[in-house]
Amino acid sequence: MKNEITLQTRRQFLRTTVLGSALSWTVPAFLADTFAALHSEAADSATQIATGKDATILVVLQMAGGNDGINTVVPYTNDYYRKARPKLGLTPQQVLNLNGEIGLHRALTGFKDLYDDGHLAVVQGVGYPNPNRSHFRSTEIWQTASDSDQVEKYGWLGRYFDNACPGCDPTVGVDIGGQTPQSFFAQTPTGISLANPQSYRFMSPGRFKPGQVDLLEESYEKMNEMPDDAPDANSGGSIGALASGMPQPGGSVLHFIERTALDAQVSSEKIRAIVARVKNQAPYPATKLGGDLKLIAQLIAGGLPTRVYYVSQGGYDTHVNQAGTQDRLLKELGDAVNAFVGDLKAQGNLQRVLVVTFSEFGRRVAENANGGTDHGAAAPLFVIGDKVKAGLLGRYPSLAPQDLFEGDIQYTVDFRSIYAGVLESWLQVKSAPVLGRQFEPLQLV
Repeated sequence: MKNEITLQTRRQFLRTTVLGSALSWTVPAFLADTFAALHSEAADSATQIATGKDATILVVLQMAGGNDGINTVVPYTNDYYRKARPKLGLTPQQVLNLNGEIGLHRALTGFKDLYDDGHLAVVQGVGYPNPNRSHFRSTEIWQTASDSDQVEKYGWLGRYFDNACPGCDPTVGVDIGGQTPQSFFAQTPTGISLANPQSYRFMSPGRFKPGQVDLLEESYEKMNEMPDDAPDANSGGSIGALASGMPQPGGSVLHFIERTALDAQVSSEKIRAIVARVKNQAPYPATKLGGDLKLIAQLIAGGLPTRVYYVSQGGYDTHVNQAGTQDRLLKELGDAVNAFVGDLKAQGNLQRVLVVTFSEFGRRVAENANGGTDHGAAAPLFVIGDKVKAGLLGRYPSLAPQDLFEGDIQYTVDFRSIYAGVLESWLQVKSAPVLGRQFEPLQLV
């Protein structure tokens, strides 16, 4: 009788948990108490496990390398702009006018369509105090939301996961790339990275050499194989109790490792299953960014319970011959995001998704002698969505020489105010515990 009650209880539990449908006949017995505890804890907390079908979703898009914001959101009527950029400066015929004074780079036709449709906000002059011109350090500052003179161990999204997503599916955070971004680093490791759009394999936080992904996943599969003489996984006879998601003394350490591995394996299998059955409803450009956003759209349509997706587009370090490179990159960006928005709209999911771009810094006001620009400070970023407060937000920084700092425009919006707005207005959590202190949230939606 006791075994029958245990089996019935576990069957009821499996039907109500996030992973129940996928694991109801394969979950090892030790896993039941762990998931049950997390399920019970989540039921009483302010943050519920997302279903993937009704929660808001954040897509973070990194423009890696330091995009030249001055030639992206262009003050084309400004005399200081024309004097500082006699060769690189864009004429009125080379921009897409927004308000008679400022326009988008001509390659951003996809963004101009979104702007006209009320789906694009341009946040001007974004940066932080005492800017750092190192790619590595400035990226670290953006990823961790730290002050420029402080070093943070965990990323701002990792702290969001720690504070607001206990007990969530491993795919609560998904990075489309080969290396987990520092913004995902958390006290309790959460989220997965996909090596590339063709393999859809799990990668744990860390750095791996090419060719190691399949070996990593193979080790997970072997770890979760049941020996021939193992007890029935649904018998309830070998349940090991875990008080939390962190390793506990004794045998529970192995159970924690096994649970993490199984979560990763199941997540990988779920992703491949979604991609196999879900078709996109809009054409995408044949670029890496287009393929990455196409994959994210499939995962959203397939109901993956992800709250944060992360994708990166590189190549913006334009010290030499900037014009052609930036033309190409911005066209790829605008066209891919426009296709993504069209796909989400056709799905009926656009109202749930917010896209936020960032680059680690902008470029100097003056062009250099090599047809490029050097590392700078503040720059604009873009926010895209159905509910976004569309238009020009913030104030365009002054280009007057007396207002520059070492040749750089000075920020008018702290990037952490944008994070605060995303956390509070979109992800519906208090921002101060995540960012370390209270920043005035920028009203984005």
